[in-house]
Amino acid sequence: MTSDAWPGLPLEAWQETYATLHLWTQIVGKIRLTQSPWINHGWSVTLYVTPRGLTTSAIPYGSRSFQIDFDFIDHELLIRSGEGGIGAVPLRPQSVASFYRQVWRELERLGLRVKIHTQPNEVEDPIPFDRDERHASYDSEYANRFWRVLAQSDRVFKRFRARFIGKCSPVHFFWGGPDLAVTRFSGRTAPRHPGGVPHLPDAVAREAYSHEVSSCGFWPGGGPIPYPAFYSYAYPEPVGFADAVVKPDAGFFSLDLQEFILPYDAVRLAASPDDTLLAFLQTTYEAAANLGNWNRRELEHHVDPRREPDRAA
Repeated sequence: MTSDAWPGLPLEAWQETYATLHLWTQIVGKIRLTQSPWINHGWSVTLYVTPRGLTTSAIPYGSRSFQIDFDFIDHELLIRSGEGGIGAVPLRPQSVASFYRQVWRELERLGLRVKIHTQPNEVEDPIPFDRDERHASYDSEYANRFWRVLAQSDRVFKRFRARFIGKCSPVHFFWGGPDLAVTRFSGRTAPRHPGGVPHLPDAVAREAYSHEVSSCGFWPGGGPIPYPAFYSYAYPEPVGFADAVVKPDAGFFSLDLQEFILPYDAVRLAASPDDTLLAFLQTTYEAAANLGNWNRRELEHHVDPRREPDRAA
Protein backbone atom coordinates (compact mmCIF):
# COMPACT_ATOMS: atom_id res chain seq x y z
CA MET A 1 0.00 0.00 0.00
CA THR A 2 1.51 3.31 -1.08
CA SER A 3 1.22 6.56 0.82
CA ASP A 4 -1.47 7.80 -1.57
CA ALA A 5 -3.57 4.63 -1.55
CA TRP A 6 -6.26 6.74 0.11
CA PRO A 7 -5.86 10.03 -1.81
CA GLY A 8 -7.19 13.39 -0.74
CA LEU A 9 -10.57 14.23 -2.30
CA PRO A 10 -11.65 17.69 -1.07
CA LEU A 11 -15.06 18.39 -2.53
CA GLU A 12 -14.30 22.02 -3.35
CA ALA A 13 -11.33 21.00 -5.54
CA TRP A 14 -13.41 18.93 -7.99
CA GLN A 15 -17.05 19.92 -7.46
CA GLU A 16 -17.70 20.78 -11.12
CA THR A 17 -16.03 17.58 -12.33
CA TYR A 18 -18.05 15.63 -9.75
CA ALA A 19 -21.32 17.14 -11.00
CA THR A 20 -20.49 16.32 -14.63
CA LEU A 21 -19.20 12.82 -13.92
CA HIS A 22 -22.28 12.10 -11.81
CA LEU A 23 -24.48 12.76 -14.85
CA TRP A 24 -22.25 10.71 -17.16
CA THR A 25 -22.62 7.72 -14.81
CA GLN A 26 -26.39 8.22 -14.86
CA ILE A 27 -26.43 7.97 -18.66
CA VAL A 28 -24.48 4.70 -18.56
CA GLY A 29 -26.48 3.38 -15.61
CA LYS A 30 -29.77 4.06 -17.38
CA ILE A 31 -28.57 2.05 -20.36
CA ARG A 32 -28.11 -0.93 -18.03
CA LEU A 33 -31.48 -0.20 -16.40
CA THR A 34 -33.49 -0.13 -19.62
CA GLN A 35 -31.90 -3.32 -20.99
CA SER A 36 -31.89 -5.47 -17.83
CA PRO A 37 -34.59 -7.46 -16.02
CA TRP A 38 -35.46 -5.73 -12.76
CA ILE A 39 -33.80 -7.24 -9.70
CA ASN A 40 -35.10 -6.45 -6.22
CA HIS A 41 -34.01 -3.18 -4.61
CA GLY A 42 -32.59 -1.83 -7.88
CA TRP A 43 -29.63 -4.22 -7.90
CA SER A 44 -29.97 -4.58 -11.68
CA VAL A 45 -29.11 -0.93 -12.41
CA THR A 46 -25.87 -0.41 -10.50
CA LEU A 47 -22.23 -0.15 -11.57
CA TYR A 48 -19.27 -2.03 -10.07
CA VAL A 49 -15.70 -1.07 -9.22
CA THR A 50 -12.97 -2.50 -11.45
CA PRO A 51 -9.14 -2.29 -11.39
CA ARG A 52 -9.46 0.67 -13.79
CA GLY A 53 -12.77 2.33 -13.01
CA LEU A 54 -16.45 1.33 -13.11
CA THR A 55 -18.36 -1.20 -15.17
CA THR A 56 -21.94 -2.12 -15.97
CA SER A 57 -20.97 -5.81 -16.23
CA ALA A 58 -22.66 -7.72 -19.09
CA ILE A 59 -25.87 -6.09 -20.37
CA PRO A 60 -28.34 -8.25 -22.35
CA TYR A 61 -29.41 -7.13 -25.83
CA GLY A 62 -31.71 -9.78 -27.23
CA SER A 63 -29.49 -12.81 -27.78
CA ARG A 64 -26.44 -10.53 -27.73
CA SER A 65 -24.68 -8.76 -24.88
CA PHE A 66 -22.46 -5.75 -24.35
CA GLN A 67 -20.63 -3.98 -21.53
CA ILE A 68 -19.74 -0.36 -20.80
CA ASP A 69 -16.65 0.58 -18.74
CA PHE A 70 -15.35 3.85 -17.36
CA ASP A 71 -11.55 3.75 -17.47
CA PHE A 72 -10.12 6.37 -15.10
CA ILE A 73 -6.51 5.49 -15.94
CA ASP A 74 -6.59 6.04 -19.72
CA HIS A 75 -9.68 8.27 -19.32
CA GLU A 76 -12.06 6.82 -21.82
CA LEU A 77 -15.42 5.13 -21.90
CA LEU A 78 -15.32 1.74 -23.63
CA ILE A 79 -18.30 -0.12 -25.08
CA ARG A 80 -17.57 -3.76 -25.87
CA SER A 81 -19.98 -6.05 -27.71
CA GLY A 82 -20.06 -9.83 -27.53
CA GLU A 83 -19.09 -10.00 -31.20
CA GLY A 84 -15.77 -8.29 -30.51
CA GLY A 85 -16.75 -4.74 -31.50
CA ILE A 86 -15.37 -1.86 -29.46
CA GLY A 87 -16.59 1.73 -29.19
CA ALA A 88 -14.78 4.48 -27.32
CA VAL A 89 -15.62 7.96 -26.00
CA PRO A 90 -12.80 10.07 -24.53
CA LEU A 91 -13.27 11.31 -20.97
CA ARG A 92 -12.30 14.96 -21.24
CA PRO A 93 -13.85 18.38 -20.60
CA GLN A 94 -17.09 18.28 -22.58
CA SER A 95 -20.76 18.86 -21.92
CA VAL A 96 -23.17 16.17 -20.82
CA ALA A 97 -25.00 16.65 -24.12
CA SER A 98 -21.79 16.06 -26.09
CA PHE A 99 -21.00 12.93 -24.06
CA TYR A 100 -24.55 11.66 -24.58
CA ARG A 101 -24.36 12.14 -28.36
CA GLN A 102 -21.00 10.35 -28.59
CA VAL A 103 -22.20 7.41 -26.53
CA TRP A 104 -25.24 6.98 -28.77
CA ARG A 105 -23.14 7.26 -31.91
CA GLU A 106 -20.88 4.47 -30.66
CA LEU A 107 -23.81 2.29 -29.58
CA GLU A 108 -25.45 2.61 -32.98
CA ARG A 109 -22.15 1.89 -34.75
CA LEU A 110 -22.10 -1.41 -32.83
CA GLY A 111 -25.70 -2.17 -33.81
CA LEU A 112 -27.05 -1.41 -30.33
CA ARG A 113 -30.22 0.67 -30.44
CA VAL A 114 -31.13 1.69 -26.92
CA LYS A 115 -33.62 4.24 -25.56
CA ILE A 116 -33.48 5.73 -22.07
CA HIS A 117 -35.42 8.32 -20.08
CA THR A 118 -33.17 11.36 -20.49
CA GLN A 119 -34.05 13.24 -17.31
CA PRO A 120 -31.52 12.79 -14.48
CA ASN A 121 -32.60 11.34 -11.14
CA GLU A 122 -31.98 12.57 -7.60
CA VAL A 123 -30.47 15.92 -8.64
CA GLU A 124 -31.79 19.46 -8.21
CA ASP A 125 -33.03 21.29 -11.31
CA PRO A 126 -32.45 18.37 -13.68
CA ILE A 127 -31.65 19.13 -17.32
CA PRO A 128 -32.27 16.38 -19.89
CA PHE A 129 -28.96 14.78 -20.83
CA ASP A 130 -29.29 15.61 -24.52
CA ARG A 131 -29.77 19.33 -23.72
CA ASP A 132 -27.30 19.79 -20.86
CA GLU A 133 -24.54 22.16 -21.95
CA ARG A 134 -24.09 23.53 -18.41
CA HIS A 135 -22.12 20.63 -16.91
CA ALA A 136 -18.91 20.30 -18.91
CA SER A 137 -15.97 19.81 -16.51
CA TYR A 138 -13.53 16.92 -16.29
CA ASP A 139 -10.36 17.04 -14.19
CA SER A 140 -8.63 13.74 -14.93
CA GLU A 141 -6.55 13.87 -11.73
CA TYR A 142 -9.63 14.10 -9.50
CA ALA A 143 -11.62 11.58 -11.53
CA ASN A 144 -8.74 9.18 -10.95
CA ARG A 145 -8.61 10.01 -7.25
CA PHE A 146 -12.35 9.39 -6.95
CA TRP A 147 -11.99 5.94 -8.51
CA ARG A 148 -9.06 5.13 -6.19
CA VAL A 149 -11.19 6.02 -3.16
CA LEU A 150 -13.95 3.80 -4.53
CA ALA A 151 -11.44 0.97 -5.07
CA GLN A 152 -10.17 1.12 -1.49
CA SER A 153 -13.71 1.41 -0.09
CA ASP A 154 -14.89 -1.49 -2.25
CA ARG A 155 -12.09 -3.67 -0.90
CA VAL A 156 -12.94 -2.94 2.75
CA PHE A 157 -16.70 -3.14 2.19
CA LYS A 158 -16.24 -6.65 0.78
CA ARG A 159 -14.41 -7.72 3.93
CA PHE A 160 -17.31 -6.33 5.96
CA ARG A 161 -19.87 -8.03 3.71
CA ALA A 162 -18.16 -11.40 4.18
CA ARG A 163 -19.11 -11.36 7.86
CA PHE A 164 -22.84 -11.64 7.03
CA ILE A 165 -24.66 -14.75 5.77
CA GLY A 166 -28.17 -13.29 5.65
CA LYS A 167 -29.56 -11.52 2.61
CA CYS A 168 -27.03 -8.88 1.59
CA SER A 169 -26.55 -6.73 -1.49
CA PRO A 170 -23.40 -6.77 -3.59
CA VAL A 171 -20.99 -3.90 -3.07
CA HIS A 172 -22.20 -1.65 -5.86
CA PHE A 173 -22.25 1.93 -7.12
CA PHE A 174 -25.64 3.64 -7.22
CA TRP A 175 -25.49 6.39 -9.83
CA GLY A 176 -28.46 8.22 -8.36
CA GLY A 177 -26.68 9.27 -5.15
CA PRO A 178 -24.00 8.76 -6.29
CA ASP A 179 -22.57 6.39 -3.71
CA LEU A 180 -20.85 3.05 -3.26
CA ALA A 181 -23.00 0.96 -0.93
CA VAL A 182 -23.58 -2.41 0.68
CA THR A 183 -26.84 -3.28 2.44
CA ARG A 184 -27.70 -5.98 4.98
CA PHE A 185 -31.27 -7.21 5.55
CA SER A 186 -32.87 -8.50 8.75
CA GLY A 187 -35.29 -10.72 6.80
CA ARG A 188 -38.38 -8.86 8.03
CA THR A 189 -40.60 -6.54 6.01
CA ALA A 190 -40.42 -2.81 6.74
CA PRO A 191 -43.08 -0.12 7.10
CA ARG A 192 -44.14 1.54 3.84
CA HIS A 193 -41.47 4.06 2.82
CA PRO A 194 -42.82 7.63 2.56
CA GLY A 195 -41.07 8.30 -0.77
CA GLY A 196 -40.28 11.91 -1.55
CA VAL A 197 -36.76 11.38 -2.94
CA PRO A 198 -36.19 14.22 -5.47
CA HIS A 199 -36.83 13.13 -9.05
CA LEU A 200 -37.17 9.46 -8.14
CA PRO A 201 -40.50 7.64 -8.46
CA ASP A 202 -41.94 6.80 -5.03
CA ALA A 203 -42.53 3.23 -6.19
CA VAL A 204 -38.77 2.78 -6.67
CA ALA A 205 -37.96 4.04 -3.17
CA ARG A 206 -40.70 1.89 -1.63
CA GLU A 207 -39.47 -1.24 -3.38
CA ALA A 208 -35.89 -0.46 -2.35
CA TYR A 209 -36.93 -0.23 1.31
CA SER A 210 -39.55 -2.98 1.35
CA HIS A 211 -37.56 -4.83 4.02
CA GLU A 212 -35.59 -3.80 7.10
CA VAL A 213 -32.02 -2.78 6.31
CA SER A 214 -28.74 -1.63 7.74
CA SER A 215 -26.92 0.12 4.92
CA CYS A 216 -23.52 1.74 4.68
CA GLY A 217 -21.43 3.34 1.97
CA PHE A 218 -19.17 6.07 0.67
CA TRP A 219 -20.40 9.39 -0.72
CA PRO A 220 -18.34 12.29 -2.18
CA GLY A 221 -20.36 14.79 -0.11
CA GLY A 222 -22.67 17.72 -0.62
CA GLY A 223 -25.27 19.88 1.12
CA PRO A 224 -24.99 19.59 4.91
CA ILE A 225 -21.89 17.36 4.57
CA PRO A 226 -19.53 19.42 2.34
CA TYR A 227 -16.78 16.81 2.29
CA PRO A 228 -16.42 13.14 1.33
CA ALA A 229 -17.71 10.76 3.97
CA PHE A 230 -18.71 7.24 4.88
CA TYR A 231 -22.26 6.79 6.10
CA SER A 232 -24.43 4.21 7.84
CA TYR A 233 -28.17 4.21 8.43
CA ALA A 234 -31.03 1.91 9.35
CA TYR A 235 -34.51 1.70 7.86
CA PRO A 236 -36.70 1.75 9.80
CA GLU A 237 -34.59 3.62 12.33
CA PRO A 238 -34.91 1.83 15.69
CA VAL A 239 -35.53 3.80 18.86
CA GLY A 240 -32.23 5.01 20.33
CA PHE A 241 -30.24 4.57 17.12
CA ALA A 242 -29.19 8.23 16.91
CA ASP A 243 -27.79 8.07 20.46
CA ALA A 244 -25.72 4.92 19.95
CA VAL A 245 -22.01 5.08 20.71
CA VAL A 246 -19.99 4.16 17.62
CA LYS A 247 -16.33 3.97 16.67
CA PRO A 248 -14.11 5.80 15.88
CA ASP A 249 -14.65 9.01 17.86
CA ALA A 250 -14.83 11.02 14.63
CA GLY A 251 -18.11 9.31 13.73
CA PHE A 252 -21.31 11.20 14.53
CA PHE A 253 -25.04 11.12 13.85
CA SER A 254 -26.21 13.75 11.36
CA LEU A 255 -29.65 15.09 12.17
CA ASP A 256 -29.84 16.55 8.65
CA LEU A 257 -29.34 13.17 6.96
CA GLN A 258 -30.60 10.89 9.76
CA GLU A 259 -27.54 8.67 9.47
CA PHE A 260 -24.12 8.19 11.00
CA ILE A 261 -21.29 9.99 9.23
CA LEU A 262 -17.53 9.36 9.32
CA PRO A 263 -15.48 11.97 7.44
CA TYR A 264 -13.32 10.35 4.77
CA ASP A 265 -10.25 12.18 6.05
CA ALA A 266 -10.65 10.45 9.43
CA VAL A 267 -10.08 7.18 7.58
CA ARG A 268 -7.48 8.44 5.10
CA LEU A 269 -5.24 9.90 7.82
CA ALA A 270 -5.66 7.07 10.35
CA ALA A 271 -2.74 4.83 11.29
CA SER A 272 -4.79 1.90 9.93
CA PRO A 273 -7.45 3.11 7.46
CA ASP A 274 -8.88 -0.40 7.03
CA ASP A 275 -9.36 -0.99 10.76
CA THR A 276 -10.79 2.49 11.28
CA LEU A 277 -13.37 2.03 8.54
CA LEU A 278 -14.25 -1.51 9.62
CA ALA A 279 -14.83 -0.27 13.19
CA PHE A 280 -17.31 2.32 11.89
CA LEU A 281 -19.13 -0.20 9.70
CA GLN A 282 -19.32 -2.81 12.47
CA THR A 283 -20.39 -0.57 15.36
CA THR A 284 -23.08 1.24 13.35
CA TYR A 285 -24.41 -2.10 12.10
CA GLU A 286 -24.44 -3.46 15.67
CA ALA A 287 -26.42 -0.42 16.80
CA ALA A 288 -29.02 -1.05 14.09
CA ALA A 289 -29.16 -4.82 14.65
CA ASN A 290 -29.21 -4.78 18.45
CA LEU A 291 -31.74 -1.97 18.79
CA GLY A 292 -33.84 -3.46 15.99
CA ASN A 293 -33.80 -6.94 17.56
CA TRP A 294 -32.26 -8.67 14.54
CA ASN A 295 -31.54 -12.40 14.86
CA ARG A 296 -27.80 -11.90 14.73
CA ARG A 297 -26.94 -15.53 15.55
CA GLU A 298 -28.65 -16.69 12.35
CA LEU A 299 -27.51 -13.79 10.18
CA GLU A 300 -23.80 -13.43 10.90
CA HIS A 301 -20.69 -15.39 9.94
CA HIS A 302 -18.92 -16.17 13.19
CA VAL A 303 -15.61 -17.28 11.66
CA ASP A 304 -13.26 -14.84 9.95
CA PRO A 305 -13.67 -15.89 6.28
CA ARG A 306 -9.97 -15.26 5.68
CA ARG A 307 -9.05 -17.89 8.30
CA GLU A 308 -11.35 -20.73 7.35
CA PRO A 309 -9.60 -24.04 6.50
CA ASP A 310 -8.75 -24.57 2.87
CA ARG A 311 -11.36 -26.65 1.08
CA ALA A 312 -9.46 -28.60 -1.54
CA ALA A 313 -11.60 -29.89 -4.38
